[in-house]
Amino acid sequence: MSKGATLTKKDFQSDQIVRWCPGCGDYAILAAIQGTMPKLGIPKEKIVFVSGIGCSSRFPYYMETYGFHTIHGRAPSFAAGLKIANPDLSVWLITGDGDGLSIGGNHLLHALRRNFDINILLFNNRIYGLTKGQYSPTSETGKQTKSSPMGSVEQPVNPIRFALASEASFVARTYDANPKHMAETFEKAAAHKGTSFVEIFQNCVIFNKDAFDDVYDRKVREDQMIHLEEGEPLVAGKETKQGVFLEGLTPVVRTLTEESDPSKLLVHDSKQKSPIYANFLAAMEHPEFPVPVGVFRQIERPCYEEALEAQVKAAQDKSGEGQLEDLFNAGETWSVA
Repeated sequence: MSKGATLTKKDFQSDQIVRWCPGCGDYAILAAIQGTMPKLGIPKEKIVFVSGIGCSSRFPYYMETYGFHTIHGRAPSFAAGLKIANPDLSVWLITGDGDGLSIGGNHLLHALRRNFDINILLFNNRIYGLTKGQYSPTSETGKQTKSSPMGSVEQPVNPIRFALASEASFVARTYDANPKHMAETFEKAAAHKGTSFVEIFQNCVIFNKDAFDDVYDRKVREDQMIHLEEGEPLVAGKETKQGVFLEGLTPVVRTLTEESDPSKLLVHDSKQKSPIYANFLAAMEHPEFPVPVGVFRQIERPCYEEALEAQVKAAQDKSGEGQLEDLFNAGETWSVA
């Protein structure tokens, strides 16, 4: 590629055969990411995709960029190390509801709170797909699977609430059935300075088919989803409009009529410093509420790698750069014959 040449989607498609089940939602996510990359204006050699273990974690093979296929749940640690070692890299972390919220939950939490300038995409299909259909941390209570034949007795994790509790500075949700919405969300995530966390509703056609159809199927999407738009009221519904109001500290959904007071509707503001409003949105779950998609929260916070670099520079300004050999020989030393 010559200097200054314009990249296209094809430039980000590797020569590897894509090995997901036919109809898997991962195909749509891959296409959306490959289509987004050229718009960012970042050279391919400055982009890295990092993954853990799971169906989604095949992702680095299919991107014509640098990539790491790492170990189960530990991808955030690899991504953090890359960003610290080379802050100029655009780092994308690919994980799933099992990889990221089960064995990797602790690593994901600390990546979010530290606020590295990386992008985290969590594919949520509410099932363990790679290991053939066990219930996952996001599976609904009562979910019958090979590992829960009588139904799961666990409370599921809400990925958005997890990210907010971890003090993530950018939190969003999109879904594999809407390529346009995915691309727009990924671009917003990439533009954010700090850790961006994007949950993606993703269909596993083999082990958890149509897990989100009651929310995002084309027949019900307009009634069962709220597409968050900055400065716009929270309203859903194709024929009958439903608005979200606040009663005390509780969001409620009401049918909008001529008597409704539009000034009482909740208006979307993702830039509120307090996470309280974003948590209201995160708590809106089907069937009680239309499910929000879009950007829940985006605030400015110092990035970990920049703060660390500033500390290193301050130490060097005070004491000089130093030598590793001097460090090895500092304090009490001894020789072993």
